[in-house]
Amino acid sequence: DGITGAARDFSCDALLMSGGWTPALHLFSQAQGALRFDAAAGTFLPGAARQAVRCAGSCNGAFTMFECLAEGEAAGRAAAADAGIAPAAATPMPAVEGDTRGPIRLLPIIPSADQEDAGSRHFVDFQNDVTAADIGLAAREGYISVEHSKRYTTAGMGTDQGKTSNVNALTLLAEARGAPVSEVGTTTFRPPYTPVTFGALAGRDIGPFFAPERRTPMQGWHEAQGAAFEDVGQWRRPFYYPRDGETMEDAVAREVLAVRRSVGILDASTLGKIDLKGPDAAALLDWVYTNDWDRLGEGRCRYGLMCGEDGMVFDDGVTARLGPEHYLMHTTSGNAERVLGWLEEWLQTEWPHMRVHCTPVTDQYATVAVAGPNARRLLAELCWDIDFDTAAFPHMAVRTGTVSGLPARVLRVSYTGELSYEVNVPSDYGMALWRALLTAGETYGIAAFGTEAMHVLRAEKGFILVGQDTDGTVTPADLGMEWAVSKRKDFLGKRSLSRANMVTNDRKQYVGLLTEDPSVVLPDGAHAVETVKPKPPMAAVGHVTSSYFSPTLGRSIALGLISGGRSRTGEAIHFPLEDGSAVAANIVDPVFFDPKGSRMHG
Repeated sequence: DGITGAARDFSCDALLMSGGWTPALHLFSQAQGALRFDAAAGTFLPGAARQAVRCAGSCNGAFTMFECLAEGEAAGRAAAADAGIAPAAATPMPAVEGDTRGPIRLLPIIPSADQEDAGSRHFVDFQNDVTAADIGLAAREGYISVEHSKRYTTAGMGTDQGKTSNVNALTLLAEARGAPVSEVGTTTFRPPYTPVTFGALAGRDIGPFFAPERRTPMQGWHEAQGAAFEDVGQWRRPFYYPRDGETMEDAVAREVLAVRRSVGILDASTLGKIDLKGPDAAALLDWVYTNDWDRLGEGRCRYGLMCGEDGMVFDDGVTARLGPEHYLMHTTSGNAERVLGWLEEWLQTEWPHMRVHCTPVTDQYATVAVAGPNARRLLAELCWDIDFDTAAFPHMAVRTGTVSGLPARVLRVSYTGELSYEVNVPSDYGMALWRALLTAGETYGIAAFGTEAMHVLRAEKGFILVGQDTDGTVTPADLGMEWAVSKRKDFLGKRSLSRANMVTNDRKQYVGLLTEDPSVVLPDGAHAVETVKPKPPMAAVGHVTSSYFSPTLGRSIALGLISGGRSRTGEAIHFPLEDGSAVAANIVDPVFFDPKGSRMHG
């Protein structure tokens, strides 16, 4: 053959490979152009085109400078003629050094003493370690399509996208099939031909632009008060408001007791808000929530649990009926986008017949939660067109009017266990509402409270916090919330709730936990065990989901998920800690404070 000889050894630091002169045909291919194989050039070249395109230069197999210039001029003249422009006089070609091409010989495998199928390493794709034997095996296994062979062997799937391997791989596949290379064809060309850096794709979305920080209209006041902040989704929320000399524990206790004893306000603007309008709005709510919605009256609110198709809780919130075909859905702060996407996915793919529009309005409204025994008195002083009497404005109702002269929608709902209202005004009026409440509330010793105090307040009442007391493996029944699951209708996730492993008695259930030493606060996430051993492993039967010191009760409280927990009320359970000690706690009802809800409904 004239290409073999005695073996020689070379000492080198690097080995470079070339895939030959291969035209970049990606744009032509993306224009639905067909390729033809030129055996003399050993490469694919443009063939018939479906779109009006012309190829000239290297992409057309012209690799010398003279050929490229000549083809470029010819293509330009032809395009001008097609456009009805008379060709100009011939342009003298620039003088270029003559370069010639030698004959090309396709050599997909370098001859060796070893047979191709005898374990030799005739590498084709050096990045993915694909050998000629791999391509032969793919063909014998039935992967004779070029697309199938590519995925079976991974030839051409590296970062070079086949630039150094594809022609040889296609030639070997053609030989294995006993077919011409042109019949084998090529894999699909996809952009980009030249690698693009992640930096180019990211553009300006780096640093502070990577995850833009969302702020409520009252952000300036929070910062001026020296609030400590926490990130909730993309929101920056006040965590607590420390005063001079206060620790975090001191500040949270003060804020909690202000709500329990008089009145407090919380910036709740981050709550997700989705406006639902249309004759099928109630039907949509019936499908996405576990409870019934078709009988909810105008001016009333209802709490709902939302489950995935697997029956696991992934969001909750209060939805108000504002009109015959108009509802306002509230979601958790971090789940607004996910819930909106969930609604739109079902409306667009499964229920396109439903006549309902979903509009995100979280940013359009500022929301202030007013909570505490004096909440009604405070709001009544600022509002003259809403009757705040219990009979006229009961728990889980919504009214529209003005608060301190500002157009407002007021919901009587409670996440604190106290008499509470959520006042919604257009975002531009958020700061004005906040200041008006603080000024009028001075008589009552009003205090702004942050998210940590809110968590303590809701935990004292045993209210769940989705994403903390749930983790994607928790059903409504696990939470003891069967009352929120309809037995007369279908809903997303209902079928999954009847699976055998969903109704076993040993599932982790939502319970309260009281440490035997009331001063000890269990760590969040601490594992519960029935028997403490000198060292791991110990069989865990659950874990702590939320844990706080309750200033209302003067002791620690915790919530958790314990295997068969509700049937184990009064039983002691242990929580091993990192320092080798263990804390004993008793399983109790998750509602620690005001179990009858008289404060919330009063």
